Amino acid sequence: MSLNSQTAPDESASHMARSIVLVGLMGAGKTAIGKRLSALLKLPFFDADEEIERAAGMTISEIFKTHGEAYFRAGEKRVIKRLLSQGRIVLATGGGAFMDAETRATIREYAVSVWLRCPIPVLVQRTSGRTHRPLLNAGNPADILSKLSAVRSPVYALADIIVDGSEDPPQVTTAKVAQALEQYRAARKVDVALSQSSYEVVIGDGLLARAGALIAPLLPQPRCIIVTDQTVADLHLAGLKGSLDEVGIAHQALIVPPGEASKSFACWHRLVEDMLAAKIDRRTTIIALGGGVVGDLAGFAAASVMRGVPFVQIPTTLLSQVDSSVGGKTGINSAHGKNLVGAFYQPLVVLADTGILDTLPARERRAGYAEIVKTGLIADPAFYEWCEAHAVSLLADDKQALAQAVEYAVQFKARIVGDDERETKPNDGRALLNLGHTFAHAFEAETGYGGELLHGEAVSIGLVLASHLSALLGLAPQEDAPRIAQHLAGVGLPTRIAGLSADRLLAHMKLDKKNRDGKLHFVLTRGIGRAFTSGDVPEDAVRLALIANGAI
Repeated sequence: MSLNSQTAPDESASHMARSIVLVGLMGAGKTAIGKRLSALLKLPFFDADEEIERAAGMTISEIFKTHGEAYFRAGEKRVIKRLLSQGRIVLATGGGAFMDAETRATIREYAVSVWLRCPIPVLVQRTSGRTHRPLLNAGNPADILSKLSAVRSPVYALADIIVDGSEDPPQVTTAKVAQALEQYRAARKVDVALSQSSYEVVIGDGLLARAGALIAPLLPQPRCIIVTDQTVADLHLAGLKGSLDEVGIAHQALIVPPGEASKSFACWHRLVEDMLAAKIDRRTTIIALGGGVVGDLAGFAAASVMRGVPFVQIPTTLLSQVDSSVGGKTGINSAHGKNLVGAFYQPLVVLADTGILDTLPARERRAGYAEIVKTGLIADPAFYEWCEAHAVSLLADDKQALAQAVEYAVQFKARIVGDDERETKPNDGRALLNLGHTFAHAFEAETGYGGELLHGEAVSIGLVLASHLSALLGLAPQEDAPRIAQHLAGVGLPTRIAGLSADRLLAHMKLDKKNRDGKLHFVLTRGIGRAFTSGDVPEDAVRLALIANGAI
């Protein structure tokens, strides 16, 4: 089976059809690198300044002197739009072109933008003696370039790609640009289309370093509060802050303790009070940087503080990238059960940086894999077979397989969430995503949230139990549960209950929020890839399944 055959067309194909626009200060090498890049990509090359001079019949200096900068900028805007609308090209722009919001929108529509960021001393050396640069003729070039850089750099940082230049020969920087374009094209985008809104899940390597530029166009104002835990903060907070600084987004971080215990009323209350103490307003965006705990907690705080403020998800675990960050479920735990207090609250965007997963312990990666497998067990037997064939390499070092699996799981969930945003369809729709979860939540409640079982590990056992229960009820083949257990155990996931009390587990299940009229509700299967919801499941059958799989 080819995984791509089961997914929407590869988003990288649309990247391939886009022009390349180079932006940056004068002297950054846009023309020299642009010409080499056009030869490499076999595309026409245009220099916007040269096209403007040709159209006006005079030099840029003459245009400035005769008509002024406003006249020049208006002509520049028209020329850039004309060039980009004619087909795929490589375009070098003047230093001020990207500062215009309308021009940036045009570039975003037609092209991939690349900021050639260069140190001031190098820029001074390259522009020395160039009298055709009007902005450099008014004083000391180093001072002028420094002031221009201070003003323009936060806007240049909105470009899709940043490549640092230096005194390296143009061919070296050109190779860096080509490599950065390949990485950019490898990113995948999944649309989550809802009845009242929509947002993107962006999947790719290196997204955290560009998070500021990716979210800046979506924010109602350039201010945010980052919510993370100490473990993630030590690894990734500096990188996120740096990306926000690049584009001029003010930020403040609130750090919560790591682990499931933070999904509590007390932690939620402290978090909301800290947000209010920071004097946020309704246009301040909350960024969740972390795994499912941080995403659920920060999302519920965003949904409730000031009756709702904008929210961005940057999931840092495999489990949260493929599951909890997508679909808008937020919440905290109660003494009566998991996720019993919360809200449906959708983010502006989800940035799933697969490179971050390199920092995950192997146990956390395995736990996230359980949610990937779940998608195949629900509705796609071919994908489940793909998982059986690729699981070991996916969890080891096959980054392409990992990215494909994340994309598929997100696409699958996006389709279901789009059709049933608030889980109102009792017999299908979003409820199917709970395959294995009635069991899993009971295991977590009994062992203590964040205790000896990670959520994905509990789901792994729950998937086996759901299949076993389906077989006991005469709904699914007897061989499914052993097959699933063998696969999950083969990647190091638990598949048995390890001596927990069946009575206590049943008591937890009776508190599950999916139950109706006091009757147990489960997601069951009629075979791999054929899940459905079932009400009024006999308690005796559930008890038998629990005991057969290690309960006492």
